[in-house]
Amino acid sequence: MTSIAVAGLLVGSALGVPTAYADPAAAAKTIATGFTAEDGSRITDVEYIDDRNIRLQVYSAAMAESFPVEIQLAADNSKPQPSLYLLNGAGGGVDGASWQAQSDVREFMADKNANLILPIGGMFSYYTDWIKDDPILGRNKWKTYLTEELPPLIDAALETNGVNAIAGISTSATTVLALPIAKPGLYKAAAAYSGCPQVSDPVGSRFMKLAVAWGGGNPDNMWGPAGSPDWVANDPYLQAEKLRGIDLYLSSGNGLPGEHDTLDGPHTPPGPGGLANQILVGGVIEAATNYCMHNLQTKLTSIGVPATYNFTSGTHSWGYWQDDLKQSWPVLARGMGVS
Repeated sequence: MTSIAVAGLLVGSALGVPTAYADPAAAAKTIATGFTAEDGSRITDVEYIDDRNIRLQVYSAAMAESFPVEIQLAADNSKPQPSLYLLNGAGGGVDGASWQAQSDVREFMADKNANLILPIGGMFSYYTDWIKDDPILGRNKWKTYLTEELPPLIDAALETNGVNAIAGISTSATTVLALPIAKPGLYKAAAAYSGCPQVSDPVGSRFMKLAVAWGGGNPDNMWGPAGSPDWVANDPYLQAEKLRGIDLYLSSGNGLPGEHDTLDGPHTPPGPGGLANQILVGGVIEAATNYCMHNLQTKLTSIGVPATYNFTSGTHSWGYWQDDLKQSWPVLARGMGVS
C-alpha cells in the first residue's frame, strides 16, 4: 500500500467517532483517527475501554468489510513504541479459543514497552490472500490486510515508531513466518508456536486442507490445488532463505502428554472427556506440527539462518502457547529493540 493520506489531524469525538469509556477520566491517551489510506482502508470507530486498552474497528478495502482490533498500549505510551501483532488460531479470535480468553497475555504485556495488537476475524482463512471468494468463508485478503492495510493505520493512530514483531499459534504459526517474507522489513521478529510451515509437503498441505475444511471452506479457493504456484510462494520452508535477518522463535510439542495435560487443569477442557480430547486430538495435531517444525529447523540450520527453538512434550493446547509467548519474549523484544 502507498503512504497514508491524512484526512485530518483530528482526534476522538471531534471526528464524530463514537467513543466509550469504562471510566472516562481514565483515558490517558486519545488515539489519533481521521487517517484514510489511499486504497480506502481506514479506522471507522474507536472505543476506549480503559487507560491502556482500546478497541478499533478497521475497514479493509481489500475485503470490503470492517474488523475489530483490540489494542493494549505500551507501558510508556508517552513516546513512540514498537508493536507486537499477536494472531489467533483457526477461530480468528471470534470464538473462545483466543489469546484474550485463554491466556494472561494482557497481564504479561502490562509492563512491556510495546503496543499489543490483537486482530480479530479471519476464521479458517490462514490469514492469507485467497485466489477466490469462498461461499462459506467469504473474501479473504488477510495477507494484504496484515501487510498493507492495518500496520500503517496502527502506526498513524498510535504514533508508533514503526517497528513491528509478530507471533501466532497453530494455523497462524504458518502465517507469522509467511508475512515477513511477503513484506520484507515490516516484521523484525516472528514467533511461531505449534504450526506447520512446510505447507507444500504432503503432510503440511493435508494439515492445511483439513483445517480449512473443518471451517466449511473449500481449500482450493485458497491457493488452488495442492502443488499450485501459490502453495510454493506461501511456503516458509521453501522460502526459508528470505527469513534471514529476522529474529525467529520456533516451537512445538511432541504430541505426548505434558505438564499442562491434566484433568480439569487451568488450560484443559473440563472433565475426563475434555482431557481425553486434548490428549488424543491435540496430540495428533501437535505431532504433525512437530514434524513440520523440525523440518524447518533442519532447513534453517543447513542454510545458516539462526533461530531459537523450543521443542518439548505436550499437546496442541493453550498452556503451552502461553508459556511460549513468555519464553519467546526475549527474541521478540530483541527484534523490536525493547530492553
